[in-house]
Amino acid sequence: MSLAIFDLDNTLIADDSDFLWGQFLVDRGIVEKDLYEQANNKFYEEYKQGKLDIVEFLNFSLAPLAAHDASQLYQWREEFVETMIKPITLNAAHELVEKHRAAGDTLMVITATNRFVTEPIVKLYGIEHLLATTPELKDGQYTGKFIDTPCFQDGKVKQLQDWLADSMHTLAGSYFYSDSHNDLPLLKLVDNPIAVDPDDTLRATAQKSDWPIISLR
Repeated sequence: MSLAIFDLDNTLIADDSDFLWGQFLVDRGIVEKDLYEQANNKFYEEYKQGKLDIVEFLNFSLAPLAAHDASQLYQWREEFVETMIKPITLNAAHELVEKHRAAGDTLMVITATNRFVTEPIVKLYGIEHLLATTPELKDGQYTGKFIDTPCFQDGKVKQLQDWLADSMHTLAGSYFYSDSHNDLPLLKLVDNPIAVDPDDTLRATAQKSDWPIISLR
């Protein structure tokens, strides 16, 4: 039994849930349109370029959680998943997950997108284990802050190593599927790194390293 790890955005789903959540807030008038949309686009471009300041981004992206009651946030999140996420889930991704499940592998998603956004998305795939950036919750209200290590770049490795230390699992025979060069630290750690519809930088690295390149689109 091996550990089968999946990135979420642009891997199991055909877009970026963090970016789309920001766009959802803009479209519903929950945040100020022009300034928020401009910042959301800027941060997404920086992410794609590998230049994202993750703390600066989290201060931006988690602020709306602190501005609203949690019950209202959960209602918006349910609408978000129904209208913007379910249409971009991928049949081939479901099939890949089920292939690993049938092999008896332990399934995990590890994503930089925060747990508030990603938890219901991961449930669509029936995946039990989720490592993600965790928003702080106090007395049932989000604070706009995050706890522990942001699950981004080397932070994904840190979170996974912490999880492994508390589990009976190892990385022997492990898989990691990702689209992004931001995940190179973790891709280089597992036994079976697999590039999924990769960005140009990851594609070049995968070709040079003789890693499999697949498409789930």
